[in-house]
Amino acid sequence: MHATAPTVTHRTPTPTARPRAVLAVILVAYFMILMDNSVIFTGLPSIQAGLDLSPASLSWVQDAYTLVFGGLLLLGARAGDLLGRVRLFVAGLALFGLASLAIGLAQAGWWMVAGRAVQGVGAAVVAPTSLALITASFEGEARRRAVAAYAATAGIGASLGMVLGGALTEFVSWRAAFLVNVPIAVAMIVASRRVLAETPRTQGRFDLIGAVCATAGFGSLVLGLLESPGHGWGSPRVLGPLGLGVLLLVALVLHESRAAQPIMPLRLFRSRERSGAYAVRVLYLGGMIGFFYFTTQFLQHVYGFTALEAGLGFLPMTLVNFAVAMALPRISRRVPGGVLLPAGTALTLAGLFWLAQAGADASYLPAVGLPMAIVGFGQGLVFAPLTSAGIAGVEQADAGAASGLLNTAHQLGMALGLAVLVAVSAGAPTVARQFHQALTGAAVLVALALVVLPATNRRGRV
Repeated sequence: MHATAPTVTHRTPTPTARPRAVLAVILVAYFMILMDNSVIFTGLPSIQAGLDLSPASLSWVQDAYTLVFGGLLLLGARAGDLLGRVRLFVAGLALFGLASLAIGLAQAGWWMVAGRAVQGVGAAVVAPTSLALITASFEGEARRRAVAAYAATAGIGASLGMVLGGALTEFVSWRAAFLVNVPIAVAMIVASRRVLAETPRTQGRFDLIGAVCATAGFGSLVLGLLESPGHGWGSPRVLGPLGLGVLLLVALVLHESRAAQPIMPLRLFRSRERSGAYAVRVLYLGGMIGFFYFTTQFLQHVYGFTALEAGLGFLPMTLVNFAVAMALPRISRRVPGGVLLPAGTALTLAGLFWLAQAGADASYLPAVGLPMAIVGFGQGLVFAPLTSAGIAGVEQADAGAASGLLNTAHQLGMALGLAVLVAVSAGAPTVARQFHQALTGAAVLVALALVVLPATNRRGRV
């Protein structure tokens, strides 16, 4: 038997009086989270030395954040629907800022890992809420431009984080890469209070069973994937969490099919366009995390780059990505997303395959710089139409849930991709060979995304 359906205030988003200010607050907050996720890659050696961490403890500096972030995304998105998205957005910023302060002052490994986990909680609130706020604040052409800017931030944040993280680590300290979040978070909290209008709330009960199944299910999947590189796919420490995650997600689907106020409305999957976008995002991000993770190591260990030089080494991708993403609103008025998505994915695939051929004796520009630029061009074309497809046709009441699903696909893709690519490259005798195998595997994941892509062009219900 179904409970009473929730009462939702339905309204078409009205154009905000200060659209640029609203968008700036949302994007700066989102950029802070994305940047912090990639800053870790260039700062890990310094963090390990500074806190005297073992390799296992060092891995949890990243894994604690990924695990909590990925596990709590749907819960954070639904909480915004019930409690008010601006209220949750501000709370998430405050939590992220406080955790960043704690990390910057960390004196031991457990302190660092705990701070990263709390950061993950804040990010799990801010990431889906930011996209839901865009959906609620803009409409028509203004929304398309705002989503394009959001997608550009997603694409540029990771690569620019490498540059900023490398610069701060090189000239100041790895701690500065986290402490810089504190003034940014404070400024965005103040600005949010001034320019963001609270969204209508969904009146109803919280889906506690769905929240537990979603959080524990996705968290278990991420944990199993994170453990696989160190223990192997046949280890109980991998199979146990993966099996539990699958069981919990099956229970989630069964429960959500009956729940009147679901945390993950199954109607979101009835659109082939949205479902295809989630699947493509998992595969595409799986390839891209391999690109960032292994290229950073290749530049430092094979080319002998410092942390700053490795960050600057990503500039060809960053600059091209930024230029394409900024031009995309104009391009998309002439070229439909159904063309941009496969074109961008194919370019990314070509760039990754070219980059995978780089060797220790190759020059940077032809072996790394040029294929990076192609990857940046492809990613600049991909993220905006892929993000739009993930929230296409969503009602206001489901904006938070759709944003949560999109971000969950993002995080699961990165966790899955890194686990698979680390396993693929584990037996390589040298870092250069490991890089070649991992980047080839990344290209395969993006090729699979290209195969799945036709589903995103078919609108309507199954």
